Amino acid sequence: MSQHLVIGHGPAGAATARLLADQGESVRIVGRSERVAESGIEYVRLDASEVEALSEAAKDADVIYHCACPPYHLWQRDWPKLATAMHAAAESSGATLVVLSNLYGYGPVDGSMTEDLPLSANTVKGRVRAQVWERTRELHEQGRIRATELRASDFFGPRVTDGGHLASRAIPQLLAGKPVRVLGDPDSPHSWTYLPDVAKALVQAGASEDVLGRAWHVPTVAPRSSRQMLESLATLAGKSGVKVSPIPPAMLRVLGLFVPLMRELREIQYQFDRPFTVDSSAFTEKFGVSATPLEEQLESTLEWWRSRPAA
Repeated sequence: MSQHLVIGHGPAGAATARLLADQGESVRIVGRSERVAESGIEYVRLDASEVEALSEAAKDADVIYHCACPPYHLWQRDWPKLATAMHAAAESSGATLVVLSNLYGYGPVDGSMTEDLPLSANTVKGRVRAQVWERTRELHEQGRIRATELRASDFFGPRVTDGGHLASRAIPQLLAGKPVRVLGDPDSPHSWTYLPDVAKALVQAGASEDVLGRAWHVPTVAPRSSRQMLESLATLAGKSGVKVSPIPPAMLRVLGLFVPLMRELREIQYQFDRPFTVDSSAFTEKFGVSATPLEEQLESTLEWWRSRPAA
């Protein structure tokens, strides 16, 4: 049995901790909020940007999974501190470091994104994520840590309730038979990564020596537009005919005056105004692991949302 430390109790961190616990592994998860204890999972409340506290929590870890992510408007302030702390914890413990990231670092590209593309984003959030990986890789190449990064597109699925076209802004509306508004062009091809596939890929990477020193894309199904995904969900939910339309730019600007998240969305709107697709074939070819079939993704997502009282 190995000791696993999961940083961050958001959807990805929690799913990874549960998967490891189900496999009989020893799991410790850290976060800033109070949490109800779960079977097989030790929960430690701490600020993951505090070097000494995180290193203490990681001292007996064999693998560290970094799944924490500050709110968009705090990335410039908080990500450097989080990165410094995770690097220190990995170095002092000798644990393998598996970092969960996204595709922002590439910036706008023509064609499908592959791991060999340069991290040439010129947006604030894109450069922040690129710099975290560049420092992580540098430390790995120096032999100070052993690390890899897994990049996912917008993820959805059971327990994903915040942000994203297929989470809090869409599915409750859809289940109520109400119109859904989305960011950008509803008909632009987009990649969507299923949350359980994120957890499976993180755990696979944590157990594999030969993934280290490079980035990988989480197995993701073929791209579909926001409209296609929402119409498929609506059909499965017996709500066919749901209206899908873009958020008017003027509305986005007004909302941005009062809601930090809406203000930050303007920087990443390019991801929804043009094709934003990922090629995850490298991970699949390496491990023989494919994304969960789309229909299964949609059915389990709807089943979870229907089980919630708010639904």
